[in-house]
Amino acid sequence: MNKVLIIAAHPDDDVLGCGGLMSKYKGQVEFKVIFIAEGSSCRFNKEQIHEEDVLKVIKERNSFAVKALKILGVENYNFHDLPCGRLDQVAIIDINKIIEKEIQNFKPDTIFTHSFDDTNNDHIIVHRATQMATRPLSRSFVEKVYTYEVLSSSEWRFTHNFSPNYFESLSKEDVQNKWAALAEYESEIKEFPYPRSEEGIISLAKYRGMQSANTYAEAFKLIRQIIK
Repeated sequence: MNKVLIIAAHPDDDVLGCGGLMSKYKGQVEFKVIFIAEGSSCRFNKEQIHEEDVLKVIKERNSFAVKALKILGVENYNFHDLPCGRLDQVAIIDINKIIEKEIQNFKPDTIFTHSFDDTNNDHIIVHRATQMATRPLSRSFVEKVYTYEVLSSSEWRFTHNFSPNYFESLSKEDVQNKWAALAEYESEIKEFPYPRSEEGIISLAKYRGMQSANTYAEAFKLIRQIIK
């Protein structure tokens, strides 16, 4: 990994899925994070999403994202602010073109995106659009595509399970950094047993660690690899 593009449906998905990875390779790998949708307007009626109060909440969440990424050492990011929870109302070709343009500009060798096995429909749509945008013949500099898991989405699709085949060992500091970054999202944190809690982050890191003979780990699924 030299240049890594993390594609997130909403601000906080990047930290939940790849926060440990970003901490581990801080200063060693060039990361860019892109957010396809904002993460707040789904809590309002469709008629309200352009109102000033809603726009204020969206702006606040984006500011949380900037602070979180700063903790993880990432300064390269883009917000595309498509409507949260309503990506099924956007032509997938338009989402595809956003991702294609980001790939063309950044030229990553590795991409991390959402799993198809998530509960959240925005995550599934972003996964599909990424698959389209990373067709081998269209973007030959992308060598590997991984999916990541998102607490409170991946584990709640009970009929489908996220099945990782690649693990990154994490240090205790990496897990602490992941939690510190997520904690910037003040509106998203609740007490355990809610998954987006300090204990939730630590528990998942320990569980994935046990699966891979490590104390802590983050889990991914390699879905495409091109050998050159």
